[in-house]
Amino acid sequence: MTRILIVECKQEVSTFNPVLSSYRDFVIRRGSEILNYHRQVRSEVGGALSVFESQSNLTVVPAYSAHFITSGGTLADTSFSQICNELLTNVAASLPVDGVYVSLHGAMATQTEGDPEGYLLRQLRRVLGEEVPIVISLDLHGILTDQMLEHCDAAVAFHTYPHVDFYETGQRAARVLLKILIEGARPITAKVCIPALVRGDELITATGSIRHAVKAAQEAENGPNGLSAAVMWGNPFTDVPALASNSFVATNNDRDLAAREALRIANLFWQHHDGMRVPLTSLNDAARQAAHAVTASPSGTVVLVDAADATSSGASGDSNAILHALIEVGYSGRALIPIVDAKAVDTAFDAGVGNPLNVPIGGSLDPQRFSPLTIQGRVRLLSDGAFHSETTRELWQAGRTAVIESGAFTLVVTSRAVSLYDRALFLAHGQDPRHYQAVVVKSPHCEPQMFKSWASLYLDVDAPGSTSANLLSLGHRRCARPMFPLDPDVTFTPEIKLFQRLRYRS
Repeated sequence: MTRILIVECKQEVSTFNPVLSSYRDFVIRRGSEILNYHRQVRSEVGGALSVFESQSNLTVVPAYSAHFITSGGTLADTSFSQICNELLTNVAASLPVDGVYVSLHGAMATQTEGDPEGYLLRQLRRVLGEEVPIVISLDLHGILTDQMLEHCDAAVAFHTYPHVDFYETGQRAARVLLKILIEGARPITAKVCIPALVRGDELITATGSIRHAVKAAQEAENGPNGLSAAVMWGNPFTDVPALASNSFVATNNDRDLAAREALRIANLFWQHHDGMRVPLTSLNDAARQAAHAVTASPSGTVVLVDAADATSSGASGDSNAILHALIEVGYSGRALIPIVDAKAVDTAFDAGVGNPLNVPIGGSLDPQRFSPLTIQGRVRLLSDGAFHSETTRELWQAGRTAVIESGAFTLVVTSRAVSLYDRALFLAHGQDPRHYQAVVVKSPHCEPQMFKSWASLYLDVDAPGSTSANLLSLGHRRCARPMFPLDPDVTFTPEIKLFQRLRYRS
Protein backbone atom coordinates (compact mmCIF):
# COMPACT_ATOMS: atom_id res chain seq x y z
CA MET A 1 0.00 0.00 0.00
CA THR A 2 1.23 3.47 -0.91
CA ARG A 3 1.26 5.70 2.18
CA ILE A 4 0.48 9.43 1.73
CA LEU A 5 1.19 11.79 4.61
CA ILE A 6 -1.12 14.78 5.15
CA VAL A 7 0.22 17.95 6.80
CA GLU A 8 -1.38 21.40 7.11
CA CYS A 9 0.11 24.67 8.37
CA LYS A 10 -1.80 27.77 7.28
CA GLN A 11 -1.68 31.40 8.24
CA GLU A 12 -1.71 34.76 6.45
CA VAL A 13 -0.39 37.80 8.29
CA SER A 14 -0.21 41.56 8.03
CA THR A 15 3.09 42.69 9.46
CA PHE A 16 1.49 46.14 9.80
CA ASN A 17 -0.96 44.78 12.38
CA PRO A 18 0.60 45.57 15.79
CA VAL A 19 -0.99 42.56 17.52
CA LEU A 20 1.18 39.44 17.52
CA SER A 21 -0.45 36.14 16.63
CA SER A 22 0.18 33.21 18.93
CA TYR A 23 -0.23 29.46 19.21
CA ARG A 24 -3.65 29.84 20.84
CA ASP A 25 -4.93 31.49 17.65
CA PHE A 26 -4.56 28.19 15.76
CA VAL A 27 -6.83 25.19 15.67
CA ILE A 28 -4.59 22.16 16.11
CA ARG A 29 -5.71 18.76 14.85
CA ARG A 30 -3.88 15.46 14.85
CA GLY A 31 -4.43 12.04 13.31
CA SER A 32 -8.02 11.07 12.57
CA GLU A 33 -9.28 14.51 13.71
CA ILE A 34 -7.84 15.88 10.46
CA LEU A 35 -9.74 13.39 8.33
CA ASN A 36 -13.01 13.74 10.23
CA TYR A 37 -12.96 17.51 9.85
CA HIS A 38 -11.79 17.92 6.26
CA ARG A 39 -14.09 15.26 4.84
CA GLN A 40 -16.97 17.58 5.76
CA VAL A 41 -15.67 20.87 4.29
CA ARG A 42 -14.58 22.10 0.88
CA SER A 43 -11.02 22.87 1.87
CA GLU A 44 -7.75 22.08 0.10
CA VAL A 45 -7.20 19.08 2.37
CA GLY A 46 -10.79 17.98 1.73
CA GLY A 47 -10.15 18.09 -2.01
CA ALA A 48 -6.92 16.13 -1.69
CA LEU A 49 -8.63 13.48 0.42
CA SER A 50 -11.32 13.03 -2.24
CA VAL A 51 -8.59 12.04 -4.71
CA PHE A 52 -6.43 9.95 -2.39
CA GLU A 53 -9.34 8.03 -0.91
CA SER A 54 -10.59 7.06 -4.36
CA GLN A 55 -7.42 4.98 -4.82
CA SER A 56 -7.82 1.39 -3.59
CA ASN A 57 -4.10 0.80 -3.12
CA LEU A 58 -3.39 3.94 -1.12
CA THR A 59 -3.46 4.72 2.59
CA VAL A 60 -3.79 8.26 3.93
CA VAL A 61 -1.68 9.02 6.99
CA PRO A 62 -2.91 12.21 8.71
CA ALA A 63 -0.07 13.70 10.75
CA TYR A 64 -0.69 17.27 11.91
CA SER A 65 -2.76 20.35 11.12
CA ALA A 66 -2.25 23.90 12.41
CA HIS A 67 -4.91 26.14 10.92
CA PHE A 68 -5.17 29.76 11.95
CA ILE A 69 -8.71 30.82 12.88
CA THR A 70 -8.29 33.80 10.58
CA SER A 71 -5.46 35.93 9.29
CA GLY A 72 -3.73 38.16 11.82
CA GLY A 73 -0.59 39.92 12.89
CA THR A 74 2.99 38.65 12.82
CA LEU A 75 3.35 35.24 14.45
CA ALA A 76 5.36 35.14 17.67
CA ASP A 77 8.64 33.23 17.30
CA THR A 78 7.90 31.00 20.30
CA SER A 79 4.55 30.00 18.83
CA PHE A 80 6.06 29.17 15.45
CA SER A 81 8.72 27.06 17.17
CA GLN A 82 6.03 25.17 19.06
CA ILE A 83 4.05 24.49 15.88
CA CYS A 84 7.18 23.39 14.02
CA ASN A 85 8.26 21.04 16.79
CA GLU A 86 4.82 19.47 17.09
CA LEU A 87 4.47 19.11 13.33
CA LEU A 88 7.88 17.52 12.84
CA THR A 89 7.40 15.20 15.83
CA ASN A 90 4.10 13.96 14.44
CA VAL A 91 5.60 13.52 10.98
CA ALA A 92 8.54 11.51 12.36
CA ALA A 93 6.12 9.28 14.27
CA SER A 94 4.18 8.59 11.04
CA LEU A 95 7.10 7.28 8.97
CA PRO A 96 7.66 5.51 6.68
CA VAL A 97 5.62 7.18 3.95
CA ASP A 98 5.85 7.26 0.17
CA GLY A 99 4.69 10.82 -0.46
CA VAL A 100 3.57 13.97 1.35
CA TYR A 101 0.88 16.56 0.68
CA VAL A 102 1.32 19.84 2.58
CA SER A 103 -1.45 22.46 2.66
CA LEU A 104 0.06 25.92 3.18
CA HIS A 105 -1.08 29.50 2.70
CA GLY A 106 2.24 31.12 1.86
CA ALA A 107 1.95 34.53 3.55
CA MET A 108 3.12 33.70 7.06
CA ALA A 109 5.79 35.74 8.84
CA THR A 110 7.25 35.55 12.33
CA GLN A 111 9.13 38.09 14.39
CA THR A 112 12.49 36.97 12.98
CA GLU A 113 11.67 34.58 10.12
CA GLY A 114 10.50 36.09 6.84
CA ASP A 115 9.96 32.73 5.12
CA PRO A 116 8.40 30.37 7.68
CA GLU A 117 6.91 28.07 5.04
CA GLY A 118 10.29 27.68 3.36
CA TYR A 119 11.92 27.02 6.72
CA LEU A 120 9.24 24.45 7.58
CA LEU A 121 9.68 22.64 4.26
CA ARG A 122 13.45 22.57 4.76
CA GLN A 123 12.98 20.98 8.20
CA LEU A 124 10.38 18.58 6.84
CA ARG A 125 12.81 17.52 4.15
CA ARG A 126 15.42 16.73 6.82
CA VAL A 127 12.95 14.41 8.57
CA LEU A 128 11.68 12.74 5.39
CA GLY A 129 14.92 12.43 3.48
CA GLU A 130 15.56 13.36 -0.13
CA GLU A 131 13.64 10.56 -1.83
CA VAL A 132 10.11 11.20 -0.54
CA PRO A 133 8.20 13.58 -2.88
CA ILE A 134 6.46 16.61 -1.35
CA VAL A 135 3.69 18.51 -3.13
CA ILE A 136 2.39 21.72 -1.60
CA SER A 137 -0.75 23.80 -2.19
CA LEU A 138 -0.76 27.57 -1.79
CA ASP A 139 -3.10 30.53 -1.76
CA LEU A 140 -2.43 32.87 -4.68
CA HIS A 141 -1.87 35.53 -2.01
CA GLY A 142 1.11 33.50 -0.84
CA ILE A 143 4.69 34.62 -1.36
CA LEU A 144 6.50 32.01 -3.44
CA THR A 145 10.08 31.85 -2.19
CA ASP A 146 13.08 30.05 -3.67
CA GLN A 147 13.46 28.08 -0.45
CA MET A 148 9.94 26.70 -0.78
CA LEU A 149 10.60 25.46 -4.30
CA GLU A 150 14.00 24.06 -3.35
CA HIS A 151 12.51 21.74 -0.75
CA CYS A 152 9.29 20.57 -2.39
CA ASP A 153 8.85 18.64 -5.62
CA ALA A 154 5.98 20.72 -6.98
CA ALA A 155 3.64 23.54 -5.96
CA VAL A 156 -0.02 24.09 -6.82
CA ALA A 157 -1.88 27.38 -6.21
CA PHE A 158 -5.39 28.78 -6.41
CA HIS A 159 -6.64 30.00 -9.77
CA THR A 160 -9.61 32.05 -8.55
CA TYR A 161 -10.21 35.31 -6.73
CA PRO A 162 -12.45 35.65 -4.85
CA HIS A 163 -11.39 32.17 -3.88
CA VAL A 164 -13.88 29.50 -4.88
CA ASP A 165 -11.41 26.72 -5.72
CA PHE A 166 -10.09 25.64 -2.32
CA TYR A 167 -11.33 22.08 -2.84
CA GLU A 168 -10.28 21.90 -6.47
CA THR A 169 -6.77 23.14 -5.61
CA GLY A 170 -6.37 20.28 -3.15
CA GLN A 171 -7.52 17.87 -5.84
CA ARG A 172 -4.99 19.28 -8.30
CA ALA A 173 -2.18 18.93 -5.76
CA ALA A 174 -3.16 15.34 -5.00
CA ARG A 175 -3.15 14.45 -8.70
CA VAL A 176 0.32 15.91 -9.17
CA LEU A 177 1.62 13.83 -6.26
CA LEU A 178 0.07 10.70 -7.74
CA LYS A 179 1.63 11.47 -11.14
CA ILE A 180 5.01 11.54 -9.42
CA LEU A 181 4.43 8.36 -7.42
CA ILE A 182 2.54 6.24 -9.93
CA GLU A 183 3.40 7.60 -13.38
CA GLY A 184 7.01 8.54 -12.66
CA ALA A 185 6.64 12.26 -13.43
CA ARG A 186 9.81 14.28 -12.86
CA PRO A 187 8.78 17.85 -12.00
CA ILE A 188 10.79 20.89 -13.00
CA THR A 189 9.53 24.35 -12.02
CA ALA A 190 10.23 27.73 -13.59
CA LYS A 191 9.52 30.89 -11.60
CA VAL A 192 9.49 34.53 -12.67
CA CYS A 193 9.41 37.24 -9.99
CA ILE A 194 7.42 40.38 -10.88
CA PRO A 195 8.12 43.65 -8.98
CA ALA A 196 4.49 44.54 -8.29
CA LEU A 197 2.09 44.67 -5.35
CA VAL A 198 -1.45 44.84 -6.64
CA ARG A 199 -5.04 45.21 -5.44
CA GLY A 200 -8.40 46.01 -6.99
CA ASP A 201 -11.20 44.78 -9.21
CA GLU A 202 -8.81 43.92 -12.04
CA LEU A 203 -7.74 40.95 -9.89
CA ILE A 204 -11.21 39.40 -9.95
CA THR A 205 -10.40 36.39 -12.07
CA ALA A 206 -13.80 36.10 -13.73
CA THR A 207 -13.87 39.66 -15.08
CA GLY A 208 -10.59 41.52 -14.39
CA SER A 209 -7.54 41.87 -16.60
CA ILE A 210 -5.75 39.30 -14.40
CA ARG A 211 -7.85 36.69 -16.22
CA HIS A 212 -5.41 36.75 -19.15
CA ALA A 213 -2.51 35.58 -16.99
CA VAL A 214 -4.71 33.08 -15.13
CA LYS A 215 -6.00 31.62 -18.39
CA ALA A 216 -2.43 31.23 -19.63
CA ALA A 217 -1.53 29.42 -16.41
CA GLN A 218 -4.47 27.05 -16.76
CA GLU A 219 -3.50 26.34 -20.37
CA ALA A 220 0.09 25.57 -19.33
CA GLU A 221 -1.03 23.31 -16.51
CA ASN A 222 -3.49 21.37 -18.64
CA GLY A 223 -1.34 21.19 -21.77
CA PRO A 224 1.10 18.45 -22.79
CA ASN A 225 3.72 17.83 -20.08
CA GLY A 226 2.04 20.38 -17.76
CA LEU A 227 1.78 19.57 -14.07
CA SER A 228 0.95 22.87 -12.39
CA ALA A 229 0.95 26.59 -13.12
CA ALA A 230 -0.34 29.79 -11.52
CA VAL A 231 0.18 33.48 -11.03
CA MET A 232 0.53 34.55 -7.39
CA TRP A 233 0.33 38.20 -6.41
CA GLY A 234 1.21 37.71 -2.78
CA ASN A 235 -0.16 39.57 0.23
CA PRO A 236 1.01 43.21 0.03
CA PHE A 237 0.63 43.46 3.80
CA THR A 238 3.17 40.72 4.59
CA ASP A 239 6.25 42.93 4.36
CA VAL A 240 9.09 40.40 4.03
CA PRO A 241 12.20 40.31 1.79
CA ALA A 242 10.62 38.01 -0.83
CA LEU A 243 7.36 39.97 -1.12
CA ALA A 244 6.43 40.34 -4.81
CA SER A 245 4.19 38.79 -7.43
CA ASN A 246 5.29 35.58 -9.14
CA SER A 247 4.37 33.31 -12.00
CA PHE A 248 5.40 29.66 -11.95
CA VAL A 249 5.01 26.61 -14.16
CA ALA A 250 5.83 23.00 -13.26
CA THR A 251 6.24 20.52 -16.09
CA ASN A 252 7.14 16.88 -16.42
CA ASN A 253 10.86 17.31 -17.02
CA ASP A 254 10.40 19.89 -19.79
CA ARG A 255 12.74 22.73 -18.89
CA ASP A 256 12.11 24.83 -21.98
CA LEU A 257 8.33 24.58 -21.72
CA ALA A 258 8.37 25.55 -18.04
CA ALA A 259 10.56 28.59 -18.70
CA ARG A 260 8.65 29.73 -21.77
CA GLU A 261 5.23 29.49 -20.13
CA ALA A 262 6.29 31.09 -16.83
CA LEU A 263 7.63 34.03 -18.84
CA ARG A 264 4.44 34.26 -20.91
CA ILE A 265 2.29 34.38 -17.78
CA ALA A 266 4.52 37.00 -16.16
CA ASN A 267 4.42 39.22 -19.25
CA LEU A 268 0.64 39.01 -19.40
CA PHE A 269 0.50 40.06 -15.77
CA TRP A 270 2.89 42.99 -16.29
CA GLN A 271 1.00 44.11 -19.37
CA HIS A 272 -1.98 44.95 -17.17
CA HIS A 273 -0.33 45.68 -13.82
CA ASP A 274 -0.76 49.46 -13.89
CA GLY A 275 -4.54 49.12 -13.74
CA MET A 276 -4.43 46.78 -10.75
CA ARG A 277 -5.12 49.51 -8.20
CA VAL A 278 -8.23 50.37 -6.22
CA PRO A 279 -10.03 53.68 -6.85
CA LEU A 280 -10.73 54.74 -3.27
CA THR A 281 -13.40 57.07 -1.89
CA SER A 282 -12.31 59.22 1.03
CA LEU A 283 -13.73 58.30 4.43
CA ASN A 284 -15.70 61.53 4.82
CA ASP A 285 -17.06 61.44 1.29
CA ALA A 286 -18.16 57.82 1.68
CA ALA A 287 -20.03 58.70 4.88
CA ARG A 288 -21.74 61.65 3.17
CA GLN A 289 -22.77 59.49 0.20
CA ALA A 290 -24.23 56.87 2.54
CA ALA A 291 -26.15 59.55 4.44
CA HIS A 292 -27.51 61.05 1.20
CA ALA A 293 -28.63 57.63 -0.03
CA VAL A 294 -30.95 57.22 2.97
CA THR A 295 -33.29 59.84 1.48
CA ALA A 296 -32.41 59.47 -2.21
CA SER A 297 -32.75 55.66 -2.30
CA PRO A 298 -34.24 54.52 1.02
CA SER A 299 -34.88 50.95 -0.12
CA GLY A 300 -31.32 50.37 -1.33
CA THR A 301 -28.21 49.25 0.51
CA VAL A 302 -24.91 51.13 0.41
CA VAL A 303 -21.97 48.77 0.87
CA LEU A 304 -18.98 50.45 2.47
CA VAL A 305 -15.92 48.28 1.85
CA ASP A 306 -13.42 48.68 4.68
CA ALA A 307 -10.61 46.60 3.18
CA ALA A 308 -8.14 48.46 5.38
CA ASP A 309 -9.48 46.43 8.32
CA ALA A 310 -9.92 43.15 6.45
CA THR A 311 -9.43 40.37 8.97
CA SER A 312 -9.04 37.83 6.15
CA SER A 313 -5.96 39.82 5.01
CA GLY A 314 -4.42 40.10 8.48
CA ALA A 315 -5.99 43.24 9.99
CA SER A 316 -6.98 43.50 13.63
CA GLY A 317 -10.71 44.01 12.95
CA ASP A 318 -11.18 46.71 15.61
CA SER A 319 -11.58 49.69 13.29
CA ASN A 320 -14.46 52.01 14.19
CA ALA A 321 -13.43 54.57 11.55
CA ILE A 322 -16.51 54.22 9.35
CA LEU A 323 -18.83 54.10 12.38
CA HIS A 324 -17.28 57.33 13.64
CA ALA A 325 -17.57 58.99 10.21
CA LEU A 326 -21.24 58.03 9.89
CA ILE A 327 -21.99 59.47 13.31
CA GLU A 328 -20.17 62.69 12.40
CA VAL A 329 -22.35 63.25 9.31
CA GLY A 330 -25.56 62.51 11.24
CA TYR A 331 -26.34 59.24 9.48
CA SER A 332 -30.00 58.33 10.08
CA GLY A 333 -30.47 55.04 8.24
CA ARG A 334 -30.00 51.52 9.55
CA ALA A 335 -26.36 50.40 9.34
CA LEU A 336 -24.79 47.01 10.03
CA ILE A 337 -21.15 46.98 11.17
CA PRO A 338 -18.79 44.19 12.34
CA ILE A 339 -16.06 44.96 14.88
CA VAL A 340 -13.65 43.08 17.14
CA ASP A 341 -13.69 44.17 20.78
CA ALA A 342 -13.45 41.50 23.48
CA LYS A 343 -13.94 43.95 26.38
CA ALA A 344 -17.12 45.34 24.84
CA VAL A 345 -18.41 41.78 24.45
CA ASP A 346 -17.66 41.10 28.11
CA THR A 347 -19.65 44.19 29.05
CA ALA A 348 -22.56 43.02 26.89
CA PHE A 349 -22.57 39.60 28.53
CA ASP A 350 -22.54 41.23 31.96
CA ALA A 351 -25.50 43.41 30.94
CA GLY A 352 -27.53 40.57 29.39
CA VAL A 353 -29.92 40.41 26.45
CA GLY A 354 -32.44 43.25 26.33
CA ASN A 355 -30.56 45.47 28.74
CA PRO A 356 -28.92 48.85 28.11
CA LEU A 357 -25.19 49.45 28.21
CA ASN A 358 -22.70 52.26 27.84
CA VAL A 359 -19.50 50.94 26.34
CA PRO A 360 -16.36 52.00 24.43
CA ILE A 361 -16.23 50.34 21.01
CA GLY A 362 -13.14 49.83 18.82
CA GLY A 363 -9.50 50.80 19.11
CA SER A 364 -8.79 47.99 21.56
CA LEU A 365 -6.13 46.28 19.42
CA ASP A 366 -4.67 48.93 17.11
CA PRO A 367 -4.72 52.10 19.26
CA GLN A 368 -2.29 53.94 17.00
CA ARG A 369 -4.89 53.97 14.24
CA PHE A 370 -8.18 53.92 16.17
CA SER A 371 -9.51 55.47 19.39
CA PRO A 372 -12.34 53.92 21.41
CA LEU A 373 -15.76 55.42 20.68
CA THR A 374 -18.23 55.32 23.56
CA ILE A 375 -21.77 54.39 22.56
CA GLN A 376 -25.06 53.94 24.37
CA GLY A 377 -26.99 50.93 23.21
CA ARG A 378 -28.91 47.80 24.04
CA VAL A 379 -27.88 44.14 23.90
CA ARG A 380 -29.98 42.27 21.34
CA LEU A 381 -28.23 38.88 21.08
CA LEU A 382 -25.41 36.93 22.71
CA SER A 383 -23.69 33.84 21.33
CA ASP A 384 -20.62 31.63 21.59
CA GLY A 385 -19.48 32.89 18.17
CA ALA A 386 -19.14 29.46 16.55
CA PHE A 387 -20.61 29.27 13.04
CA HIS A 388 -19.92 27.83 9.60
CA SER A 389 -18.52 29.68 6.60
CA GLU A 390 -21.03 30.37 3.87
CA THR A 391 -18.32 29.59 1.29
CA THR A 392 -16.59 26.41 2.47
CA ARG A 393 -18.71 25.34 5.47
CA GLU A 394 -15.59 25.40 7.61
CA LEU A 395 -16.13 26.08 11.31
CA TRP A 396 -15.22 29.65 12.26
CA GLN A 397 -14.85 30.65 15.88
CA ALA A 398 -15.28 34.33 16.72
CA GLY A 399 -15.32 33.75 20.46
CA ARG A 400 -18.14 35.18 22.54
CA THR A 401 -20.14 37.54 20.34
CA ALA A 402 -22.71 40.25 21.02
CA VAL A 403 -25.18 42.07 18.77
CA ILE A 404 -25.58 45.61 20.11
CA GLU A 405 -28.04 48.18 18.80
CA SER A 406 -27.16 51.86 19.22
CA GLY A 407 -29.53 54.23 17.47
CA ALA A 408 -29.18 53.69 13.73
CA PHE A 409 -26.37 51.19 14.14
CA THR A 410 -26.38 47.44 14.66
CA LEU A 411 -22.94 46.23 15.70
CA VAL A 412 -21.90 42.58 15.53
CA VAL A 413 -19.09 42.58 18.08
CA THR A 414 -16.78 39.57 18.29
CA SER A 415 -14.12 38.65 20.83
CA ARG A 416 -11.67 37.60 18.15
CA ALA A 417 -11.21 38.18 14.46
CA VAL A 418 -12.73 35.83 11.89
CA SER A 419 -12.70 35.94 8.10
CA LEU A 420 -15.40 38.18 6.66
CA TYR A 421 -15.24 37.31 2.95
CA ASP A 422 -18.84 36.13 3.03
CA ARG A 423 -21.99 36.95 5.06
CA ALA A 424 -21.70 34.08 7.54
CA LEU A 425 -21.00 36.22 10.63
CA PHE A 426 -24.02 38.43 9.94
CA LEU A 427 -26.42 35.63 9.05
CA ALA A 428 -25.37 33.43 11.96
CA HIS A 429 -26.33 36.26 14.31
CA GLY A 430 -29.73 37.00 12.80
CA GLN A 431 -28.69 39.97 10.65
CA ASP A 432 -29.54 39.94 6.94
CA PRO A 433 -27.47 42.64 5.18
CA ARG A 434 -30.29 43.21 2.68
CA HIS A 435 -32.43 44.64 5.47
CA TYR A 436 -30.03 47.52 6.11
CA GLN A 437 -29.44 50.79 4.29
CA ALA A 438 -25.69 50.55 4.85
CA VAL A 439 -23.36 47.64 5.53
CA VAL A 440 -19.67 47.75 6.36
CA VAL A 441 -17.84 44.88 4.66
CA LYS A 442 -14.36 44.22 6.01
CA SER A 443 -13.05 42.30 3.02
CA PRO A 444 -11.52 43.60 -0.22
CA HIS A 445 -13.66 41.30 -2.35
CA CYS A 446 -16.44 38.81 -1.78
CA GLU A 447 -18.23 36.67 -4.32
CA PRO A 448 -20.56 39.11 -6.14
CA GLN A 449 -23.79 37.56 -4.88
CA MET A 450 -22.73 38.25 -1.30
CA PHE A 451 -23.00 42.05 -1.62
CA LYS A 452 -21.94 43.70 -4.87
CA SER A 453 -24.57 42.33 -7.24
CA TRP A 454 -27.47 43.76 -5.21
CA ALA A 455 -25.94 46.85 -3.57
CA SER A 456 -27.42 50.19 -4.65
CA LEU A 457 -23.98 51.78 -4.14
CA TYR A 458 -20.65 50.03 -3.58
CA LEU A 459 -17.78 52.15 -2.25
CA ASP A 460 -14.16 51.17 -1.58
CA VAL A 461 -13.37 53.42 1.37
CA ASP A 462 -9.95 54.96 2.02
CA ALA A 463 -10.04 54.28 5.75
CA PRO A 464 -7.03 53.76 8.01
CA GLY A 465 -5.93 50.20 8.73
CA SER A 466 -3.15 47.63 8.54
CA THR A 467 -4.45 46.17 5.25
CA SER A 468 -5.17 49.39 3.41
CA ALA A 469 -5.30 49.25 -0.39
CA ASN A 470 -3.61 52.63 -0.21
CA LEU A 471 -0.28 50.80 -0.13
CA LEU A 472 1.80 53.97 0.07
CA SER A 473 0.27 54.66 3.49
CA LEU A 474 1.64 51.50 5.08
CA GLY A 475 5.41 52.07 5.10
CA HIS A 476 7.01 48.96 3.57
CA ARG A 477 10.60 48.50 4.78
CA ARG A 478 11.61 44.89 4.07
CA CYS A 479 10.47 44.07 0.55
CA ALA A 480 12.75 44.50 -2.45
CA ARG A 481 12.79 47.90 -4.13
CA PRO A 482 11.97 49.32 -6.58
CA MET A 483 8.46 47.91 -6.36
CA PHE A 484 5.24 49.02 -8.04
CA PRO A 485 3.39 51.10 -6.79
CA LEU A 486 5.73 52.00 -3.94
CA ASP A 487 8.25 53.53 -6.35
CA PRO A 488 7.88 55.53 -9.57
CA ASP A 489 8.81 54.23 -13.03
CA VAL A 490 9.39 50.59 -12.03
CA THR A 491 10.68 48.46 -14.90
CA PHE A 492 10.31 44.71 -15.35
CA THR A 493 13.38 42.80 -16.53
CA PRO A 494 12.32 39.14 -16.36
CA GLU A 495 14.62 36.56 -14.79
CA ILE A 496 13.68 32.91 -15.03
CA LYS A 497 14.69 30.65 -12.14
CA LEU A 498 14.54 26.88 -12.53
CA PHE A 499 14.04 24.35 -9.74
CA GLN A 500 14.35 20.58 -9.96
CA ARG A 501 15.24 18.21 -7.17
CA LEU A 502 18.49 16.32 -7.64
CA ARG A 503 16.74 12.94 -7.56
CA TYR A 504 15.04 13.74 -10.90
CA ARG A 505 18.12 14.91 -12.76
CA SER A 506 19.69 12.52 -15.24
